[in-house]
Amino acid sequence: MPEALARTGICEETIRCGLTDEAAASNQTQEVNIVYRKVDTNLNFVDREKEVEKFWKDNKIFEKSMDSRKEGETYTFYDGPPTANGKPHIGHVLTRVIKDMIPRYRTMKGYMVPRKAGWDTHGLPVELEVEKKLGLDGKEQIEEYGMEPFIQQCKESVWKYKGMWEDFSSTVGFWADMEHPYVTYDNNFIESEWWALKEIWEKGLLYKGFKIVPYCPRCGTPLSAQEVSQGYKTVKERSAIVRFKVVGEDAYFLAWTTTPWTLPSNVALCVNPDEIYCKVKAADGYTYYMAEALLDKVLGKLAKDDEPAYEILEKYKGTDLERKEYEPLFACAGEAAAKQRKKAHFVTCDNYVTMSDGTGIVHIAPAFGEDDSRVGREYDLPFVQFVDGQGNMTKETPYAGVFVKKADPMVLTDLDKEGKLFDAPKFEHDYPHCWRCDTPLIYYARESWFIKMTAVKDDLIRNNNTINWIPESIGKGRFGDWLENVQDWGISRNRYWGTPLNIWQCECGHMESVGSRQDLYEKSGDERAKTIELHRPYIDDITMKCPDCGKTMHRVPEVIDCWFDSGAMPFAQHHYPFENKDLFEQQFPADFISEAVDQTRGWFYSLLAESTLLFNKAPYKNVIVLGHVQDENGQKMSKSKGNAVDPFDALNKYGADAIRWYFYVNSAPWLPNRFHGKAVMEGQRKFMGTLWNTYAFFVLYANIDDFDATKYALEYDKLSVMDKWLLSKLNTLIKTVDNHLANYQIPEAARALQDFVDDMSNWYVRRSRERFWAKGMEQDKINAYMTLYTALVTVSKVAAPMIPFMTEEIYQNLVRSVDETAPESIHLCDYPVANEAYIDKTLEENMDEVLKIVVMGRACRNTANIKNRQPIGKMFVKGASDLPEFYQDIVTDELNVKEIELTDDVRAFTSYTFKPQLKTVGPKYGKLLGGIKNELSNLNGNAAMDELNATGVLKLQVNGQEIELTKEDLLIDMAQMEGYVSESDYGITVVLDTNLTEELLTEGFVREIISKIQTMRKEAGFEVMDKIKVTYDGSEKAEKVFAEYAEQIGQETLAVAVEKAEPAGYVKDWKINGEAVNMGVEKQGE
Repeated sequence: MPEALARTGICEETIRCGLTDEAAASNQTQEVNIVYRKVDTNLNFVDREKEVEKFWKDNKIFEKSMDSRKEGETYTFYDGPPTANGKPHIGHVLTRVIKDMIPRYRTMKGYMVPRKAGWDTHGLPVELEVEKKLGLDGKEQIEEYGMEPFIQQCKESVWKYKGMWEDFSSTVGFWADMEHPYVTYDNNFIESEWWALKEIWEKGLLYKGFKIVPYCPRCGTPLSAQEVSQGYKTVKERSAIVRFKVVGEDAYFLAWTTTPWTLPSNVALCVNPDEIYCKVKAADGYTYYMAEALLDKVLGKLAKDDEPAYEILEKYKGTDLERKEYEPLFACAGEAAAKQRKKAHFVTCDNYVTMSDGTGIVHIAPAFGEDDSRVGREYDLPFVQFVDGQGNMTKETPYAGVFVKKADPMVLTDLDKEGKLFDAPKFEHDYPHCWRCDTPLIYYARESWFIKMTAVKDDLIRNNNTINWIPESIGKGRFGDWLENVQDWGISRNRYWGTPLNIWQCECGHMESVGSRQDLYEKSGDERAKTIELHRPYIDDITMKCPDCGKTMHRVPEVIDCWFDSGAMPFAQHHYPFENKDLFEQQFPADFISEAVDQTRGWFYSLLAESTLLFNKAPYKNVIVLGHVQDENGQKMSKSKGNAVDPFDALNKYGADAIRWYFYVNSAPWLPNRFHGKAVMEGQRKFMGTLWNTYAFFVLYANIDDFDATKYALEYDKLSVMDKWLLSKLNTLIKTVDNHLANYQIPEAARALQDFVDDMSNWYVRRSRERFWAKGMEQDKINAYMTLYTALVTVSKVAAPMIPFMTEEIYQNLVRSVDETAPESIHLCDYPVANEAYIDKTLEENMDEVLKIVVMGRACRNTANIKNRQPIGKMFVKGASDLPEFYQDIVTDELNVKEIELTDDVRAFTSYTFKPQLKTVGPKYGKLLGGIKNELSNLNGNAAMDELNATGVLKLQVNGQEIELTKEDLLIDMAQMEGYVSESDYGITVVLDTNLTEELLTEGFVREIISKIQTMRKEAGFEVMDKIKVTYDGSEKAEKVFAEYAEQIGQETLAVAVEKAEPAGYVKDWKINGEAVNMGVEKQGE
């Protein structure tokens, strides 16, 4: 329904303010019976939600919902495992409400939806938490403390916030099997991972390599590419442009680096083979070699008034400089090269060198960069690594024991002293930091274990193309690009608390992969293998005999990346392939998963990677990617900024349904969500408040009339047009929401629900109120009750997956209280199915036209500043000539107009004025603009508009030249005749006659008086059925109106007397239509 009609709270107003004359006459002698529990109209839902939560728990409704669908078709949902040693944040509310809603919907549709909760329990975050608790710092201190007690502490720490997570999930209404979760540290889970790793090993895809890896010196472990992507920070640092002395010449290579700490390990320089390089005499007195393209950028600042910055002496192609030698920058690198008997300190060529920054010459340190390492292998350069595992410079350098980043300024200072530093410009760039401990990462050559993802790249891409990504742009773009550039997965971690890598190695070089406890027992002969804890240090005690040389094989010390744990959950949660084979196959792949956008390189990837490696198929069919939750200004939430929202505070303040609804209706799930109280409350008011007040309206009058819906039937043939319209809209809604949710279109489903509830409350109920107040229980009144009852119960079922608490409350009161045979909970009901016979599109279109006319009529009233309670004599409508009389009556009643005339011509009341749209007409006709303005101002507005509508262009003669203007070239205003106001839209024109007769003004005055008395009834706290006495005094005109219309005023306000007297009881002064009135209302006898 159009926003201009929305008057949320009309039902509440009806409930609290009292009844009109018909309601009073019908109900004043009746006792109120209680068919349905009385409904409190306050919108504080938190306490009510707690009662519903208790009802679900006490009656095991979730378990029953699972059990009732066990014969249904399987629809599998995978829950991405949170870490239980971290607290939930507001972003987890978003993920929980999306992950809960779709399975609820599918369950109501008849599917069996397995929803096994899980816990991610391994990894560095747990170790760091335990280190902090025990006062330890680093691996050395952990090993001094003892690995076994440390591992036990990790196992306990994992569950630090388990209770908080369970309370949080329950409060949000997140239904999952938390009694039997999968736990990644469980021995059976690990054994399944061992099976997977052995499968990968036997395919030749698990290997040990010497690679440059992103490495955290604080944690002492490499990071995978997806982990690196989570920790970039913008930093300002100094780079270095360094002079490297050419052997045999008084000249220098100028080379650039962003990591000065790597310069002591320099063994070569690199140029682009295809670019042009110059030897130049610079204004600073030095002779340099560098790229021609960057001369001005680097040397330009050397220019003086009477001297250019440089003079080009010679030009070379990059390949001309290959193998040209220079002197070692640091002696330690020269000594290391000599020890390795390898040639170093010469120019190499490679296309990775670009002309976008620096000097076109880069320095090569093969231990600290992927490209450097590759160039080093191609030119057989010595391997020099003057940094230890803690990220400190080694004793060979002048900076022994200094952390690399702290060594940067020291290196620059020394080079400057020696005349080797040309410049140290500051620059800003994104640098990777450890996502766990915030330490700057270094790219570092290490022995690591890798899964060769590059070998299955084509399979990854093909499998990804079978997934329905929501939105598609992330699957094809961000995630697709990631797969196109996939790197081998650095899977090993040099830590303690994790799944142990299942490789045993002999000093002779032979290696064995172990795929199960039984496999380990058979290879080791050690009985302990059948029952031993599959963690360090216990598993490290199991050894085996080398089949090649007979010596003892030991397990390698590494554990694996905890992302492999979470990616293994589809099979490892079932202990596949050791048991539950049928169950796994039934529940794989998942029909649906959902997590935040940062999981594109986390869980989304590890699931796809492992599924491709093991089963060569996608592990999920549909994925909703969620945006991050931001503050109201679009800023990232953080404790340090003070803008983080505590999810428990938010849930206690607004309630779960309100927050759920906000996340559903606010925007597409993948866009950033700006979370703030005002927006949540507005959504609650607009949808939940409207639904609740409509429900409260029904209960109030159903109880007054002792109306029990189970004693009546909805007889379609006997229904009024309004009833049939609501039922048509209701069944259209069922189809619409069902289709949207089936296709994971969440905001679209929410908005359809919101629009329907708005129509039901602010159109159907408002248009039908007097039917509920009629005397007795005539058929028309039964029809109104049954139509509204059907709509309330059905829309509650449609909305149940989204706002599970409120809909449960409504269902229990409207359905269960009068029908004990109904399902115990709304969440045990089937999802509604549309009755096609009730859908009447012509009826809906006619009513939509009525709504459009009413919206424009209200706009006309606003323009004329005439209140809705003031009757208007006549209106004219163009463009709705075939609107049936019944609908015309609705328009006149709704707009408080005495007469409507449908016409094809409103020229008598309107015309049009035209001006040129300068931004389009100016460029086209320039000097003719003045003449065009003049011609437009003299046009017959209606005739010109007819021409424009008929032909699409307006033709003018200006200075003897024919000009053609389209609507885009014109600024068009509708002009109005005095005493008339008009609005045009949707191809319809509405004109209101705003000339008010004395008779109309008096009628409006009476309506204002009645409205003010109803407001005073509400403010005085009177009940709907309370009879009152009205006393008044005021201006002569006001008293005359009171006296003449006292009977009507009394009937419509339940007043037994309306008297001119000293106002008594609850008294208030008013200005009504400019007239002073003082009124009092008093409650009369029971």
